[in-house]
Amino acid sequence: MRWNWQQKDWPNFTWDSARLARAEERFLVGTGVLIGAAKHLGEPDLERLTVEEMSLEALTTSEIEGEFLNRASVQSSIQKQLGLASDERRIAPAEQGISELMVGLYRSVQIPLSVDMLFGWHRMTMSGRKDLRDVGRYRTGVEPMQVVSGPTYARKVHFEALPSNRVPSEMDRFIAWFNRTAPGGAEPLPALTRAGIAHLYFESIHPFEDGNGRIGRAIAEKALVQSFGQTILVALAAAILARHRSYYDALEAANKRNEVTDWLAWFGGIAMEAQLGTTAKVEFLIDKTKLFDRLRGKLNARQTKVLLRMMEEGPEGFKGGLSAGNYSTIAGTSSATATRDLADLVEQGALLRQGERKHARYALHMPPRAVPRILIDKSGEVVMSVSFP
Repeated sequence: MRWNWQQKDWPNFTWDSARLARAEERFLVGTGVLIGAAKHLGEPDLERLTVEEMSLEALTTSEIEGEFLNRASVQSSIQKQLGLASDERRIAPAEQGISELMVGLYRSVQIPLSVDMLFGWHRMTMSGRKDLRDVGRYRTGVEPMQVVSGPTYARKVHFEALPSNRVPSEMDRFIAWFNRTAPGGAEPLPALTRAGIAHLYFESIHPFEDGNGRIGRAIAEKALVQSFGQTILVALAAAILARHRSYYDALEAANKRNEVTDWLAWFGGIAMEAQLGTTAKVEFLIDKTKLFDRLRGKLNARQTKVLLRMMEEGPEGFKGGLSAGNYSTIAGTSSATATRDLADLVEQGALLRQGERKHARYALHMPPRAVPRILIDKSGEVVMSVSFP
C-alpha cells in the first residue's frame, strides 16, 4: 500500500498537537494584530489591499503551476468584479477565470464549502480550456490520476490519486469534515491544523481532471481566513511560491501515510509567513498615510506622482532603488528638475539617498518591513529568521 488513501486509517489523519501548539498560539495572536491594524485603514487603502492580495494570490497560485499571467489584466478583472474603477482592457480567459475564483473565494469565505461551490471554482479555473473532458464536475476517466515528472522513458510517479469512481463519496466526506471542523462547527480545529489538513486531504483525493493545486490552495486560504472572523486574504500562494520546491517535497512525503505532523509543521510555517506578510502590507499602508499627512502642502505634482509610484511596490520597495533617470521617466521631466525634486524630497525626509551623483539611489523613508522565514522545529519552537529588502 503505497499511498495514504490506501491505508486502513484513511482519512483519519493523526498529528502531534503539542508540537503545533506554540505555532497555533502565535498565529492566533498574529490574527489579532492583523485585524487590529486593518481597522486603521481608510476605505481606499482597504480596497487597494483587497485588490492587491487577490491579484497576488491569482498570479502566484497560477505561477506555481507554471502558468504566467498578466498582472494588469488580473487586477483590472478583479476591480471590475468588485465594482471598483478599472480600465476597459480585454481580459483573456485565463486571467478572467482565476480572477473570478479569487473574487468568489473572497465573497464566500464564511459560507460553508459545498459541491456547487467547488464545481463553480473549477469552471472559473479552467476558463477557456478546450482540452478537458470534465469541467465543472469531478473527473470521470478510468486511467490513473498521477502526478509525474521526468522523460517519458523514465517517469517518476510522485503520487497517484484514488480511482475516479471513489471521488464523489470521498469528496462528500471531505466537505462534511471541512464544515464540521470550521470555527463554530461541531468539531472545530485550530486554524493552522485545519488549513494544512484541508489542503493535504483535498490534494490526496485530487478530484478534478486539472486545477487541483489552485483549488486546493483556495480551500486552505478559506480555512485560514475563516479563523479570522473578518475577510482579509493572506496571499498564501505567494508564500508557497517562494518555497515551491520544498512545497512539492513536503506534499510528496505527506501523501504516503496519515500521520501528518511533519506536513503540518511545514505548512504552519508557510501560513504564518503569509499572515506576517499581509500584516506588513497593512502597516505599510498606514505608514504611507502618515507620510503624506506630514508632507501635505509641501509636494509638487511631480513629487506626489513619483512617491505614489514607489509605494505601488509595497513593503519590498522599488527594486534596485529609484534613480534620477527613473524619476525623470515617471514624472516626465528633465534631469535637472528631477535632481532638484529628489534633493527636496531627501531634505523633507520623504526619501533616503544612498550613493553619490550617477550612482545615487533613493528609497522611501519609512520603517523597513521584515521578510520572515519561519520553521516549526521538532520541539515545537517557532524559529524565525528575518531579512530586510
